[in-house]
Amino acid sequence: MAEKRTSVFENSLIWFGAGVSLAEILTGTYFAPLGFAKGTLAILIGHVIGCTMLFLSGLIGGKLRQSSMETVKRSFGQRGGMLFALLNILQLVGWTAIMIYDGALAANGVWQAGRWLWCLVIGALIILWILIGVRNLGKLNTVAMAALFLLTMVLCYVIFGTGAAAGSAGEAISFGAAVEMAVAMPLSWLPLISDYTREAQRPVLATAASAIVYGLVSCWMYLIGMGAAIFTGTTDIAQIMVRAGLGAAGLIIIIFSTVTTTFLDAYSAGVSSESLSRRISGKWAAVAATVIGTAAAILYPMDNITDFLYLIGSVFAPMIAIQIADFFFIGQDHGRRLFCWENLAIWAVGFAAYRLLMRVDLVLGNTLPDMVITILLCLAVHGVRLHFRAKKP
Repeated sequence: MAEKRTSVFENSLIWFGAGVSLAEILTGTYFAPLGFAKGTLAILIGHVIGCTMLFLSGLIGGKLRQSSMETVKRSFGQRGGMLFALLNILQLVGWTAIMIYDGALAANGVWQAGRWLWCLVIGALIILWILIGVRNLGKLNTVAMAALFLLTMVLCYVIFGTGAAAGSAGEAISFGAAVEMAVAMPLSWLPLISDYTREAQRPVLATAASAIVYGLVSCWMYLIGMGAAIFTGTTDIAQIMVRAGLGAAGLIIIIFSTVTTTFLDAYSAGVSSESLSRRISGKWAAVAATVIGTAAAILYPMDNITDFLYLIGSVFAPMIAIQIADFFFIGQDHGRRLFCWENLAIWAVGFAAYRLLMRVDLVLGNTLPDMVITILLCLAVHGVRLHFRAKKP
């Protein structure tokens, strides 16, 4: 039987669901001190940078028909790639916990049944999505995305229909820091987009559609968050929904936006686990990631994720920069080696460079300069390697 491939439309639906996220709305509230015009510009610049990287990352997996962590082995070796698979699993479990925590907190703001209970409800629905499977979610995803689209349009009208700015509280943020925060969300998806583009019937179109749809929807979510802070004077999305009389509709937005986004994190945690050992079942590893994330969301407070976003950037920006250099510029494959020590050393330099760049307020943020530095370093090391090979008798 021929393997079932996902269509461009199905990939677009998956990434629409990834973009409709409470975490992105809440992150958007941090942009309010910049004002609407300047904040919007920072959001757009950050997403152009982040989604370009997202496209290139997804294209590698789509063309090779490999999962994200399998493509990483081409640059870092079989054992070297496992380091990033492990780091990716940790960040995905972290995201699963954060998303469930945010969703439960907001749901409890609309209907006070207890945050722990909402954590269990959301966790159970994510497990249901996992058991149905990414290849069988077509009709269910279409219905869920249509409902989310209509309800978020209503939310936009409620927020922006007030007409006058109410002012915004919160600490001031520089333009460069805002751009970096906008880059951070698409960057967090880099280590898993290939888990979906590898299944696409038309990899290039599906990857482009995924990056564009996600970018547009993510910008939309950021704008909702920023608009909520500026035009309503509050950053509590649940309270905005209650005041607007959305009630059950608001609850649906919260629950299903959380489920459709967090499903991707948990599913990819399972796929990444398969890179560690062939004995691991990706589906049940994804279920385990959801259970751990649900338990963490119940037990620990997760209100500020800024440091977590920057940590993701410092780990995965230089990683994908090395993959881009190897695949698109150099055309080399280290997949037969256990470790590619030179690329691991370059990644360590890129990681350190990102952390140092965080101390400098750059207009375009830290990610783009760090990736440029890392790619140039890759090309330089490759040039030196070729030079010494040519000198050998």
